Amino acid sequence: MKKFILGKKIGMTQIFTEDSLAVPVTVIQAGPCAVVQKKTMENDGYTAIKLGFEEVQEKKLNKPDKGLFTKINVPSKRYLREFRTDDIDKYDVGQEVKAADMFSEGDSIDVSGISKGKGFAGVIKRYGKHRGPETHGSKYHRRVGSMGAGTSPGRVFKGKKQPGHMGVDKITIQNLKVVKIDSDRNLLLVKGAVPGPKGGLVVIKETVKSGK
Repeated sequence: MKKFILGKKIGMTQIFTEDSLAVPVTVIQAGPCAVVQKKTMENDGYTAIKLGFEEVQEKKLNKPDKGLFTKINVPSKRYLREFRTDDIDKYDVGQEVKAADMFSEGDSIDVSGISKGKGFAGVIKRYGKHRGPETHGSKYHRRVGSMGAGTSPGRVFKGKKQPGHMGVDKITIQNLKVVKIDSDRNLLLVKGAVPGPKGGLVVIKETVKSGK
């Protein structure tokens, strides 16, 4: 059975092991989520489960989502995401999915989120490039560097790293460890950092790199 859930990044802290070692962890509120739809091979051509997370006022929904929640008699949810799985028979529409139902301590997971927006950034901040000399009359300090040859080919090659918008990209961190689960408060403590700001939505799945 595939493991997946939606959650919200709370922030980072540290916990101590029995050997008195400090472990940096990210606290994620994982669920509770509601099963709002089941995709079947007969109707949709594939099998999947759609989960809803975090209650929201009905007036903030668009018309299709409002109709969906009214039809299944489930409180309105802010976030909806589909997860491909062959085990749709193990879920019922309206069923509540919690962190402890899906994951156990020691599980390896992949966490996806939207990275923090940094606005317009230069190549040093955006790509970690080296700066130019600061002395001997140089006027080229934090700029992009050589654009390539002049006459031939006479153009800038595609893929040249240049200044631009930084952040607000989908980032996935793979093979993180679930250190601890607080089933009463639906909290996952994951070793290391996960993408996004505090309060940002994260998608948690079992890792694709299991055993590596």
